[in-house]
Amino acid sequence: MSERTLNEIMDQRREKIKALVADGIDPFPHNFDRSHLTTEAIAQFDEIEGQAGTRLAGRLMSRRVMGKASFANIMDGSGRIQLYLSREDLGEQVYSMFKRLDIGDFIGVNGLMMTTRTGEKTLKVLELTLLSKNIRPLPNVKEKDGQLFDGFEDKEQRYRKRYLDLIVNPDVKETFVKRAQIYKSIRKFFDDSAYLEVETPILQPLYGGASARPFKTHHNTLDMDLFLRIADELYLKRLIIGGFEKVYEFSRNFRNEGMDRTHNPEFTAIEWYEAYVDYFFLMDQVEALFNHLAKDLGQSEFEFNDHTIDLTKPFKRATMAELVQQYADIDLATASVSDLLKVCRAHQIDAASEANYGQLLDALFDSLVEPHLIEPTFVTEYPKAISPLAKNKRGSDGTFVERFELFIAGNEFANAFTELNDPIDQRERLEAQAALRAGGDEEAQTLDEDFLQAMEYGMPPTGGVGVGLDRLVMLLTGNRSIRDVLLFPQMRPETKG
Repeated sequence: MSERTLNEIMDQRREKIKALVADGIDPFPHNFDRSHLTTEAIAQFDEIEGQAGTRLAGRLMSRRVMGKASFANIMDGSGRIQLYLSREDLGEQVYSMFKRLDIGDFIGVNGLMMTTRTGEKTLKVLELTLLSKNIRPLPNVKEKDGQLFDGFEDKEQRYRKRYLDLIVNPDVKETFVKRAQIYKSIRKFFDDSAYLEVETPILQPLYGGASARPFKTHHNTLDMDLFLRIADELYLKRLIIGGFEKVYEFSRNFRNEGMDRTHNPEFTAIEWYEAYVDYFFLMDQVEALFNHLAKDLGQSEFEFNDHTIDLTKPFKRATMAELVQQYADIDLATASVSDLLKVCRAHQIDAASEANYGQLLDALFDSLVEPHLIEPTFVTEYPKAISPLAKNKRGSDGTFVERFELFIAGNEFANAFTELNDPIDQRERLEAQAALRAGGDEEAQTLDEDFLQAMEYGMPPTGGVGVGLDRLVMLLTGNRSIRDVLLFPQMRPETKG
């Protein structure tokens, strides 16, 4: 549709509004009392058939005018229903108004349920009220036998104009209905285990709890810079220190980083912390959570990234070192930093020459191991150098810590620690991170003096987990892109041709 044609259509519809007002019809009334949703009217058909007083409202999606009688379809938030309208039932004036309506208008109808000759449950309309006049035309959608054709198919435009996507492609709603169901199920899991749901600051004077670049803003009244949180970990640990022994938070996080199929700069995570437990307990708990979600959704297997994933089987467990040895074909018992760097170079893995043992091991793992982790797998014992908030592996020399990540279909879904609660060790590690930042590592963690002081008051042994909820929803709904599970994903500015 050309811009000139679009403008002509919109001008014509503005003139229709003027004509309606001149006829004494309010094109934008304040309310309409419904008796049923469309799906309720259909479900209760046997009870209400033939009874006047069924009041429905929705958007006009199709219309077939056949002289003195017409059929139409309206859509509300629950579904669609067919309408039968006739000049005899509505009168000349109202029926004439109906014929002048446009696809996309909102109407309210009052009538009785009946069955057509083809057996379709239909509302016979006795009264019709215009509720909102459409000015801008919907995408050109055709319907035949209940199926939509020539829909709103441009993926990028569907993300940019999600409201149109939801109107024209109503199946998209199911992803977001299921997302809400997943959130509800997760809340029940933790509430039933006596966790307390809490809220911590999004605007923070210092950012921490993850290795990421932040978004920065300025508070005018306080005349100070603030950061949008990259994680809520350090605040939730403050609550553990303060005496709350089980806490969780659905947190909106912001990271000033790249965008791809599994990353959006604004995303949702859940983090939870429990006193007196370690990462072995957390592995069992995470597995139980995923089993709980599968049960609540009525499925055991999920199609994700061309793989069938069974969330009811026991999850595999392996150390990072075991997996790197397997897929990189290197003996880590004798390998030096230079040996790891050589293997990275041999596999064309980007690694700085000054990278340490932990960073190189992590680089090898990312490139050579992750794609092979299809079945749910807990990867344990991460290098201390890349895990500044986790306790050392018990009985070790301090090279590795008690940390795990859960991988499914080559993607990370959870990250957990036996949390470091030694304030002296924690200060040393954050000072080391500060040195990395001073050397130009923008993703190294900051030194949060207030958090360190809180730890000095005493923090009990604690386990903590973070799960990215957008990626989890992708898994449980079978979507391949994070944009498909976000109502309004971040988009690059449109270029005008």
